[in-house]
Amino acid sequence: MAVEAESAETESRLHRLASRGWAPKALTFVSLLGLLAIWWIAAIIADSRVLPAPPAVLDALHRDAVTGELWFNLAMTLMRVFFAFVTAMVIGSAIGIALGMSASANRFFDPWLILFLNIPALVVIVLAYIWFGLNEVAAIGAIAVNKIPNVVVTMREGARALDPQLAEMAKVYRFGRAKTLRHVILPQLQPYFAAASRSGLALIWKIALVVELLGRSNGVGFQIHLYFQLFDVAAILAYTLAFVVVMLLIEFLLVQPLEARSTRWRPKRA
Repeated sequence: MAVEAESAETESRLHRLASRGWAPKALTFVSLLGLLAIWWIAAIIADSRVLPAPPAVLDALHRDAVTGELWFNLAMTLMRVFFAFVTAMVIGSAIGIALGMSASANRFFDPWLILFLNIPALVVIVLAYIWFGLNEVAAIGAIAVNKIPNVVVTMREGARALDPQLAEMAKVYRFGRAKTLRHVILPQLQPYFAAASRSGLALIWKIALVVELLGRSNGVGFQIHLYFQLFDVAAILAYTLAFVVVMLLIEFLLVQPLEARSTRWRPKRA
């Protein structure tokens, strides 16, 4: 009887683990299918060029994929997003940590931060093109400048939340600066860095489209502007969905695994 009870308990645990692993994925898949069904039904009801059905969007996607325009413009936008993201995260994190660890510096630069947070992205983009010309440096710089204040705010809060007792422990055990940074400071800042990264990706690629629309001759934003002039809604949706899929792949295949690896030291919730 004891063996049977133990076997039943083991089977129950395995079933719970399996359900925990597959249930969220199945729910996500069902959710996406529901969204697709709503879109398809709405397109059938509208019966108009304004809202094409999924097959029409797939046709437009296939058309530009075969010619190579889709892949080239996606690559150009991803290049701008990547360099702007790295620039914004490095500069914004350094400034945010410095302001969070120094009350006087934060008090002095806080009005500057509020100012940059409230400058419209369109103004920054236009001024960058006027001052530096219609080139890649101006485009990437404009995207990064629009994101840096948000990173600063997030990382400043993370620096303020650092546990002083852990810093004292590092001093007691004579940790060097590099060891303290790696084992004490960065693990505490990781949730804030992850939040800034995730929101940054979502914001940066949207700003990148505006940058490309206003002053570049390629990229997803340029193509969307081109198809807007042609009133080709299917192609507009095709490029939008293509880039959203790319960003989702980056989220699921890169951002989340890195986040899970960097937080593996935390106790798991039941």
